[in-house]
Amino acid sequence: MKRRDFLKDIAIGSLLLNIHPKVFAQGTGSPDVALIQGDSPSLITKEAITALGGMQRFVSKGDKVIVKPNIGWDRTPEQAACTNPEIVKTLVELCFDAGAKEVKVMDNPCNPARRTYVRSGIQKAAKSAGAKVPLPNKHHLKKIPIHGDSLKEWEIYTDFVETDKIINVPIAKTHSLTRLTLGMKNWLGAIGGNRNQLHQNIDLAIIDLAAFFKPVLTVMDGYRILLRNGPQGGRLSDVKLHKTVAAGVDYVALDAVGASFFDIKPEELRFLQIAKEKGRGEIDLEKLTIEKRTI
Repeated sequence: MKRRDFLKDIAIGSLLLNIHPKVFAQGTGSPDVALIQGDSPSLITKEAITALGGMQRFVSKGDKVIVKPNIGWDRTPEQAACTNPEIVKTLVELCFDAGAKEVKVMDNPCNPARRTYVRSGIQKAAKSAGAKVPLPNKHHLKKIPIHGDSLKEWEIYTDFVETDKIINVPIAKTHSLTRLTLGMKNWLGAIGGNRNQLHQNIDLAIIDLAAFFKPVLTVMDGYRILLRNGPQGGRLSDVKLHKTVAAGVDYVALDAVGASFFDIKPEELRFLQIAKEKGRGEIDLEKLTIEKRTI
């Protein structure tokens, strides 16, 4: 059964050098996380996906795919408030190379979408690779059961449920509420409604949303990371050029790796500790097979 049919039925790094990950043995399968560093956002993204077995592992011929970056803020790529446009473009190209029938790139930004889509560089980059880049349309919002411990139902953009595969492409940043915003929190850009209502119990809410959307792949943009004044930043002095992309299937593990970009232990983040307790993924970096490479 296709993902979109199932969901309709329900109604649907340098700081990592101290981690000492397990050595990835060639020929024994894919690593849990591919961690690639280099000067080119496109090349390190391609290398990360190759290390995981190639995009054909995640996208099949004829699939409709949504690539979900963070396009939340009216900021340039250099300000590191939105996902790097070269990474988004590369993922779109890889999806089509794997046989995707259609690729959409979209988000529900905090600032007006017509501004963020353009200034982030993502609209131009994604379209140049052949993706559709629709603005969020309130007529596509539908209240859908989440079946979470905190969220029972919420307004979801149906674009994200009427699809076969979702690839989550967050950027690693600081955040005033959750300390960091990484992959799980990126799902607030796939929903509508009064998102401020979720702030009182934000850690549980983002865990429920991540479990609902179930991305087939998470690609963490750590090319530039926002060290201060997140999530929207604005000053270049708040940005660190980290030149890293991490990718994997376990979205909890990816957030744990993303925390390490900031020299933060995963267990220090409440949402990661709770996600681990709920069995949603692994946060102990010593237990993960991490393939690290610089190109």
